[in-house]
Amino acid sequence: MKRLAGRVAAITGGGSGIGRSTAVRFAEEGATVVTIDLDAKAAAATSEIAEQHGGTCAWYESDVSHHEAADEIANDIVERFGSLDVLVTAAGISVGKTVPDTLPEEWDDIFAVNVKGTYLWMRASIPRMSSGGSITAIASQLAVSGGISNAAYIASKGAIVSLCRTAANDHAPQGIRVNCILPGATETPLLERSFARFEDPTPYIERSLSRHPLGRFGKPEEVAEAALFLASDDSSFTTGTELRVDGGWIGG
Repeated sequence: MKRLAGRVAAITGGGSGIGRSTAVRFAEEGATVVTIDLDAKAAAATSEIAEQHGGTCAWYESDVSHHEAADEIANDIVERFGSLDVLVTAAGISVGKTVPDTLPEEWDDIFAVNVKGTYLWMRASIPRMSSGGSITAIASQLAVSGGISNAAYIASKGAIVSLCRTAANDHAPQGIRVNCILPGATETPLLERSFARFEDPTPYIERSLSRHPLGRFGKPEEVAEAALFLASDDSSFTTGTELRVDGGWIGG
């Protein structure tokens, strides 16, 4: 039997990268997959790809930082499909600056999408989940290790880790599990943009590669496998934890 058969999964930031790979993997395992993304074309494309892998799919264009939208979409998901069993929050942005260089409005934008967006979708989903529900937030290995020239992004990912630990404690009595994934540098559009901001990205790419003992960047499909584990009954005794998919970055 497929591991997510009969379950309805919502994935924010599902239009590309880790979110898209997760949507496709969930569809392969029998889930009804709902993609939420600010980019309508990207969300629709993910939905089409996921359907080709056997899933029932839908998509919504939405800014995850808008609280009314999260609640309205979560309610519509339940009305259309009968339940909301799995949430993966993968929407995220970054500007790649130090603290002095980060403008207050940039800080606010990053926290609005990365942290508030995670909170709002948790807030909308938890009351609609029954026992056995699963929430997975995509954070970052940098939340633990720190990094350079990415102050607001790294701080936001640290906040997500703390939010997940707290939500896991609060909602364990309901049978709802909450976990984080800490990916290392992963081959996504976000990583491409982070290197593209440098006139010569080569030394930064080499430095990042050197931090991964496995000697390469991760693939979004590898993070999706971790998300599948946390969404499925394979992880039924796992909550409040951070699953590292970082090529050995933290351990190294």
